[in-house]
Amino acid sequence: MNTSQRKWMYRILPYTILVFIGICFILPLLWVLVASVDSNAMQSLKVPERLTATNYAEVIANPENQRAYMIGLIMSLGQAVLVVVLALLAAYPLSRYQLKYKKTFMLTVLFMTSLPITAVMVPVYQLFLTAKLYDNLFGVILFFAASSMPYGIWMLKNFMDSVPSELEEAAWIDGASVFTGIRKVVAPLMVPGICAVAIFTFSGSWGNFFVPYILLQSPENFPVSLKLYQFFGQYGMADYGKLAAFSVLYAVPSVILYVLSQRFMSKGFGLQGGTKG
Repeated sequence: MNTSQRKWMYRILPYTILVFIGICFILPLLWVLVASVDSNAMQSLKVPERLTATNYAEVIANPENQRAYMIGLIMSLGQAVLVVVLALLAAYPLSRYQLKYKKTFMLTVLFMTSLPITAVMVPVYQLFLTAKLYDNLFGVILFFAASSMPYGIWMLKNFMDSVPSELEEAAWIDGASVFTGIRKVVAPLMVPGICAVAIFTFSGSWGNFFVPYILLQSPENFPVSLKLYQFFGQYGMADYGKLAAFSVLYAVPSVILYVLSQRFMSKGFGLQGGTKG
């Protein structure tokens, strides 16, 4: 193999690998989109004989699906609000004060962000049984919030470091309290960071199957992530058309939040020059 052939191979091979990986991801997504509008959807990818919206109409009109969707939204939104509020209050002293064990605490928080949930589910399950929180939606929201707090604290602390402290000091001179400064000065300037944390924590709980599966028992308490079970009958049989339509509707909030996250994460603060002069 001469030099020109070797260069050609090195140029083509990476793109060939990337195209192959892309096809592996696109084909399942394409099947979901096509099967959702096919009245006779099967496991294999095929062109539908007739396009129909019946699968979407039946999935949306089902009261159990509506309830599961609302429960999923309540759980994810409740967790996101709790994480943002509590993490903001926890991040403030870490960003503004010189604490004795701040570095140790931040390293501990960083370690906890990498701790897999599966590693703590056995003691959490026992704790929920003891505290009478098993099969309780509020208990699941609390666990989601607790498991997302390290990530929220770490991210909001870094965002808060970008907000000039001089702006708060000016508010204190005008008679504002610490909490008023957080609410009226710091938080408005951290909107991109707050939204980013809220979006990622929402997405994490919205797509979580394992935690509700372990901590919830009653079918009426199942969120949307667990309702996929209803499309599978005995011996592995499934209504693939409705399953695909349900999957598309289930993915809509994640797609919307992904677009929003790109928008907020790409924003900078641009505040460092605001205190000059």
